[in-house]
Amino acid sequence: MAADRAALPDGLLSDVKNWLDITWDDDATDAKVSGLIASGMVYLDGKLGVAGDYTRDGLPRTLLLEYCRYGRDSALDVFENNYRAMILDMQNGRKVSAFELESAVPAQG
Repeated sequence: MAADRAALPDGLLSDVKNWLDITWDDDATDAKVSGLIASGMVYLDGKLGVAGDYTRDGLPRTLLLEYCRYGRDSALDVFENNYRAMILDMQNGRKVSAFELESAVPAQG
């Protein structure tokens, strides 16, 4: 499912703008940053295999902030290579959490 740049999670646009040291408000900048956020969410959700939670601290949020920084600096071509270890860590964390949930469910039979 594609992220909707017009309906980003509450506070995410202002958080990303703060991360990027964007201290001004204008529609063109907000549209560009919103597009980066939506694109990053789709990219990271694809890597994660599920929708990530980008509103709370953790690897998905950190990677989204960095994705937006790289995108703003026209450096997305090197993002995945530079953040491969963190992307793998995020994927492994999701798989461990899924395994823990499966293991906690009593066997039926």
